[in-house]
Amino acid sequence: MEIRTIDSFLNYYQRTRKITNQVIQVIPPDKLDWSYKPGKFTLGDLVRHIAAIERNLFAEVILGNKSVYRGCGKNLADGYDHVISFFNEMHQQSIQIYKSLSDRDLQKEIKTLDGKLTTVANFLRALIVHEIHHRGVMCIYLNLINVTTPPVIGLSESQVIEFSK
Repeated sequence: MEIRTIDSFLNYYQRTRKITNQVIQVIPPDKLDWSYKPGKFTLGDLVRHIAAIERNLFAEVILGNKSVYRGCGKNLADGYDHVISFFNEMHQQSIQIYKSLSDRDLQKEIKTLDGKLTTVANFLRALIVHEIHHRGVMCIYLNLINVTTPPVIGLSESQVIEFSK
């Protein structure tokens, strides 16, 4: 995806977030602290991570600031309702920052966390890829605990096969 306008980015990103929200909605509240293995992200960590990276790394770097990401632990939000509120609040703050960008701003060069130069547009694309990656991880986690996840493009595989007959 090539990002040419801030409006096209926002529309695409909001559709991406809608799917992420659908996955988050099926997380059983009593499994928020579940992980497949000690020392790995929990489902709650994954939700907090998407939120904290979006706001504290991507939005800050786009503004020309240093990243202020400090992890995704329970210190950010603990308990299902607080985690969902944190997720939504960080997204709203980030969207306000992204909305302040002009189409011209998309071509500005910025330094990534590791010091590489890229454009704002490419950095925003990385934000989307990052979210999709962690959403996929959440789907795997949920499947491991026998929770059915929503189809990403609107149809399950069995429905695709049926419609393909």
